[in-house]
Amino acid sequence: MDKQNYKPRVIDAKVKEYLSAFGAVCIEGPKWCGKTWTSSYHSKSEIYIGDPANNFQNRQLAELSPALVLDGETPRLIDEWQEVPPIWDAVRYKVDQVAEKGQFILTGSATPNHKGILHSEQTPCWSRYPRHPRP
Repeated sequence: MDKQNYKPRVIDAKVKEYLSAFGAVCIEGPKWCGKTWTSSYHSKSEIYIGDPANNFQNRQLAELSPALVLDGETPRLIDEWQEVPPIWDAVRYKVDQVAEKGQFILTGSATPNHKGILHSEQTPCWSRYPRHPRP
């Protein structure tokens, strides 16, 4: 992504606020509403789970070991995380272990079935922000 061509959006202030308050932010919404573009602007590294390159090697890596896709400069964007649901728990574990704000941005069009894992039992470390297309 060429960040110089990024056009500011209303959601930018909220993403920045959430990254400064939580260890991970999950931005949800329908396809083509701007989740990835916005998240990429706010990230310092990224991995695209749905990238078809090399026979979907990113997805295969995540399926083999979800923790491996977490490595990178933070905030780290993990796009289409829902394609490999164990990524959610790997991120949650890493956020709890490192205890720093703004580690991950997850984007996806689905939410996990276990809504109870959205936060740590001791401190809130997650924030979900629904992203909807412009009217």
